[in-house]
Amino acid sequence: MTSFEEQLTTVIKEAANDLYILPRDNYYQLLMAKNGEIIALRKVSEKYGQHFISYLKYQADMAVSEHRRPQLGSFNFVCEEQNVNLRLSSVGDYRGRESLVIRFIYQLIDTQFNFLVPQHWEALQKCCQQRGLILFAGPMGAGKTTTMYQLARALLPDKVVLTIEDPVEIEEPGFIQLQVNDLAGMDYQSLIKVGLRHRPNVFIIGEIRDAQTAAMTVQAALSGHLVLGTIHAQNAKGVIARLQQLGIDRYYLQQVLTAISYQRLLPLTNGKQAILCDLLYQGHLMNSIINNGERGMSDEWTKNLKNAVAKGKISPKVAEEFAQG
Repeated sequence: MTSFEEQLTTVIKEAANDLYILPRDNYYQLLMAKNGEIIALRKVSEKYGQHFISYLKYQADMAVSEHRRPQLGSFNFVCEEQNVNLRLSSVGDYRGRESLVIRFIYQLIDTQFNFLVPQHWEALQKCCQQRGLILFAGPMGAGKTTTMYQLARALLPDKVVLTIEDPVEIEEPGFIQLQVNDLAGMDYQSLIKVGLRHRPNVFIIGEIRDAQTAAMTVQAALSGHLVLGTIHAQNAKGVIARLQQLGIDRYYLQQVLTAISYQRLLPLTNGKQAILCDLLYQGHLMNSIINNGERGMSDEWTKNLKNAVAKGKISPKVAEEFAQG
């Protein structure tokens, strides 16, 4: 039987995003999430699955004897000299059978960071030379945090960068990194206030999820900071509607927004991945704020997918899958 360390090593070598350890009728199923797909790895015995979960919970300093209540934990695992952070989430079902999911947080490696359209990266870098708010949207695993970190890292050492996240996903020695802790009264709003007193040049806000965080984020950008943040929306134009839903007036959107990027991580024909953006900035952004009834992906998004197929970078199937974002 494969040891627990060998199982983790196998999954990490595949550059998986997540590992699922799920109970079935009389066995456990191991599933791997990679590039947006769920891949069945293997079936293991109930005993192996339960012991695997107990091993992981022990490593993450979680309560091993608690099998019903939700728990969170994390620990570092070294695989071939690469330090990988494992974020664990466990919960028991109505029958007391425990499941556990691991999110793998890999070290940021420049060679793995690639844009399908290089001009998108150049445009974002130019936007970061300004002040104001740059927002990133896209589903989980789209590389939003990686993009923000790379943009901010390029501003070092001339700028002070402060991040506020829940939780911190990438360790960056050059940044001041704060982590949300609701039990300690350290929510996004209070940490933004603390951050403002630290007088950074650049803020990274892990997620704008409520009206209070949205208002504080806009305030930070209006006060002369460059603010990078993520927000949930189905496309770039939907970010504007989402901010208005959170109580941000159109006047302030015109004043504070520098750029919006909706992005996805596309699988390439060479087995690697690349980020594709749908960008709103300059005149296109202002027009979208004024004409807020617009929805859906831009013509530029469609054009870039077609060009990538023509150049053999992505398959027609991938282009079809990502046509609507």
